Order: sequence, then C-alpha cells, then structure tokens
Amino acid sequence: MDESRISQAFEDYGITTEITCIQAFEISEKYGIPKLHIMKYCNTRDPRIKIRSCQLGCFR
Repeated sequence: MDESRISQAFEDYGITTEITCIQAFEISEKYGIPKLHIMKYCNTRDPRIKIRSCQLGCFR
C-alpha cells in the first residue's frame, strides 16, 4: 500500500475525518489505487477516517 499516494489524494479532495464511498471510488479510479488499499488506509489512521454513504450499505 502506497500511503503517500493515498495521503496526497485525500489532501487533494480535502478529506480529513470522513470519506464517502463515491469519493473512494473516484480516488481509486483517478489515482490507480485499489479500493482495498483505501479502506485499509482509512482503518489504520488514528483517528480512523470514517467511510460514509456506502453504496453497498455496509458503512453508515
């Protein structure tokens, strides 16, 4: 997982504490980062970055 690329993408999108599922998909496509890596990055931050508005209904 390339944390520096994900960190830069989040900074570009203004993401600090929450990300929507749609944003995660956009970042994955735009930066060529696997969605799983984005999810892992969100879950390993302290504090964690919350995933909101999940397209599958998994995160609320």
